[in-house]
Amino acid sequence: MRHGRKTIKLQRRQDHRDALLANLVVSLVEHEQIKTTLAKAKAVRPFAEKMVTLGKRGDLHARRLALGYLHNKEAVSKLFGQIAPASATRVGGYTRITKLGQRHTDSAQMAYIEWVDRVNTETAAAPAADAPAVEAEEKPKKAAPKKKAAAPADGEAAPKPKAKKAAKKTEE
Repeated sequence: MRHGRKTIKLQRRQDHRDALLANLVVSLVEHEQIKTTLAKAKAVRPFAEKMVTLGKRGDLHARRLALGYLHNKEAVSKLFGQIAPASATRVGGYTRITKLGQRHTDSAQMAYIEWVDRVNTETAAAPAADAPAVEAEEKPKKAAPKKKAAAPADGEAAPKPKAKKAAKKTEE
C-alpha cells in the first residue's frame, strides 16, 4: 500500500530532484509564471506554497529557511517583499496550474504554473517602469488616415460616394 508516500519522484535521484524543484521555485518567483511539464508543475506546487507561507511569516528564521532551500538572495527578497504581501489575505492556494496540451516533440503534457495574485505583484512592483512606457505612447505617430463620415441618423439616407465621383467627371 502507498499510504504516506506522496513524493513525486520525476525519475530523478533525491539530490537532483531537490535541486530541480528549488530552481523551479526560484524561476517562478523571478518570472511569476513558468511553462513546464504538468508533472513538474504538480511537484513544485507544494514547495512554492511553503515558500509563500514562510514569506508571510516574515521573521528572520523564516527568511533563513527560505534562503537555505532556494539558495538565491534576490529570489528570497522578492518573495518576502512582493509575492508574500500580495497573498497576505489568502489562506492557501497561492499557485494556479493551467494545462496547455501536449508538447510536439515528445507529447509530454505541458502546463503553466503561476501565482494567483500575480496581477497585484506586477502593479506593486513596477510603477516607475510604467511611466516611460506611457511617455513613449504619447509621442506623435504618422498621420492617421482620414476617417469616414459619421453614420447617418435613423431615417436619413446615407450619401453615396459614387455619386460624388460621377459629379466630378461630369464637371470636367
